[in-house]
Amino acid sequence: MSIDEPMATAADEPHPEIAGLVEMMGATPVPELSSLSPEGARQFSKEMFPEADEPEPVGDVMELSISDEGIPVRVYVPESDGPYPTLVYYHGGGWVIGDLDSHDETCRVLASEADCMVVSVDYRLSPEHEFPIPLEDCYTALEWVFENAESMQVDTDKVLVGGDSAGGNLAAAVALFARDNGGPEIARQVLVYPVTDHSFDTPSYEENGDGGLLSRDDMEWFWDQYLRDEVDGKNPYASPLKAQSLEGLPPATVVTCGLDPLRDEGAAYARRLEEAGVPVTHHNYEDCIHGIAQFLADPMDLSRSRELLADVTADIRSTAE
Repeated sequence: MSIDEPMATAADEPHPEIAGLVEMMGATPVPELSSLSPEGARQFSKEMFPEADEPEPVGDVMELSISDEGIPVRVYVPESDGPYPTLVYYHGGGWVIGDLDSHDETCRVLASEADCMVVSVDYRLSPEHEFPIPLEDCYTALEWVFENAESMQVDTDKVLVGGDSAGGNLAAAVALFARDNGGPEIARQVLVYPVTDHSFDTPSYEENGDGGLLSRDDMEWFWDQYLRDEVDGKNPYASPLKAQSLEGLPPATVVTCGLDPLRDEGAAYARRLEEAGVPVTHHNYEDCIHGIAQFLADPMDLSRSRELLADVTADIRSTAE
């Protein structure tokens, strides 16, 4: 799908909170991720996002290992009684960085505010494990949730998949794979500023490719780590926007940010879902940059981030009712 015109609106300036954050970060030299090794990028990311001093309370947290590959998952149980609506969550980080800890507070807020169980998946990272291995791990986690529904108190009529950035890409791909292979029935896909296309020619890349927390160079580097070759980039399980048909997919929540290089491909995916008859709720935060779903701990605890998650949790609650 060629995107020649902006698919979602963008503010002239970022939200004042975000502008202050960007200014604060700009005061310290920040290396381009593409200049680092994968391990160096992971270490830099850990230092960039502090842990919350007082994490969002939930009913319980369980650390488990699933499948023959020993995929770690962290399960956040709400304070209510089961069986639980359950969100299988895939963290962002360009398939290269991020882990259970980087998205701990995000998952806690989702579990608490949406009153659902969240299963956060520590899928294997690239380039050590290239496409399709991270996707296979994510799909394995979805199957595990259904296979262990009784012991985990999962309401199998209300299982959602979701993620941010590369995690949104993986959630969309899991939904496609489940549809194509007669897999588990997913109640909703929650795609927060998702990567949907191995392409860099959108207006939002032109407008936002040099600033914020994500640049065009970063995304090109991430894709290079994830894919085995250019042919993989044409595979709809890597680039969901390239899927021939989106009919029959679960209802979707799609979040985009106006000042994000990924804005237009996320909005284009929302539009294609709608055209395929899939119910879609598209939230566009025109004054926000990429990555704000993680800005939940001082000194980066932003009200705009919590507003975004409030909209997402409202959609999850509507699915769970």
